[in-house]
Amino acid sequence: KSSSWNAGVTANVLLFNGFRVIATKGRLNLLQKQSELLFNQQVQNTMADVMDKYYDIIRQQTYLNIIQSSLDVNAKRLEIIRERAKVGMANDADILQAEIDLNQEVETMKNQQLIIEQDKTDLLQLMGVKKFFPITVKDTILVDQGISRDSIIGYLKNNQQYLSSYQQVRINEQIVKEVRAQRYPSLRLNGGYTVNYSSSSAGFNLFTQTYGPSVGATLQVPIFNGTIYKTQQEIARINVENAKLQRESLLLTLTSDALKTYQAYESSILQMDSQKSSYENAGKLVQIVVRRFSLNEATILDLKSAQASFESAAYTFVNLQFAAKIAEIELKRLDYQLGN
Repeated sequence: KSSSWNAGVTANVLLFNGFRVIATKGRLNLLQKQSELLFNQQVQNTMADVMDKYYDIIRQQTYLNIIQSSLDVNAKRLEIIRERAKVGMANDADILQAEIDLNQEVETMKNQQLIIEQDKTDLLQLMGVKKFFPITVKDTILVDQGISRDSIIGYLKNNQQYLSSYQQVRINEQIVKEVRAQRYPSLRLNGGYTVNYSSSSAGFNLFTQTYGPSVGATLQVPIFNGTIYKTQQEIARINVENAKLQRESLLLTLTSDALKTYQAYESSILQMDSQKSSYENAGKLVQIVVRRFSLNEATILDLKSAQASFESAAYTFVNLQFAAKIAEIELKRLDYQLGN
């Protein structure tokens, strides 16, 4: 009869491998930083989407007010025509046409209300609301007119996407170091402690027991593996150059987008003042023509022409406000200033 058992623990420590561990650690730190930058960029993008949708709701509600104004004018026109018909100054055709125009405005209003409700649902979805509920938006479109083109262009290098591209260059440089490290020898220190025991019921040795530590070192020297390491290193260098070119291209794209957006922003602001005057004058014109129409001093065509001018001026003014606000939001998103 015999029995035996053994136990032990071993460990090894890397002493040197061409600084590959350091390069890998540096790459992982850069990847973490890049992930944070991309996350911040995504936050800014989401904020911009929410703000765009929010101000679109305000725009659509302003459209609804314009439609309501036209509906009130059509209702007033129908009322005046009916009063004229009582004294023989209007016929059934005029009444029917006025009723048709009024009904069309009512349908337009219903369609506009549907658009607003759908936009509100989209807004809640962008905000990540899990349970949809009715919301009320009461606000006006106010445009920040103090944005400077030079400050926008000068701040683009702080754009999170651009900073992320810079991190990508450094990540690729670390990969070059990792690949280069494969061509150097590596040295490991090995150590351990073992216990061995064996026993026998008969024989020259009834039992044997050994125990003690062990220490050693392992040296690995790469001698030849074709041109694999050289090829890998060359590819890594090319990736670094590509990342630099992509970073420069991205800065050009960001600059171009910022300039075009600023041009749209500046143009919208310049047109807003004159268009606001046209909008106010068009509203006054409608009121004057309605009074003249009630006194039989203006025709239905005059009233329709005044309504069309008012609607055109109102829609143009609101769209200019919205375009300027969207451009403002985009400029602040490019410069990582949303929410500041």
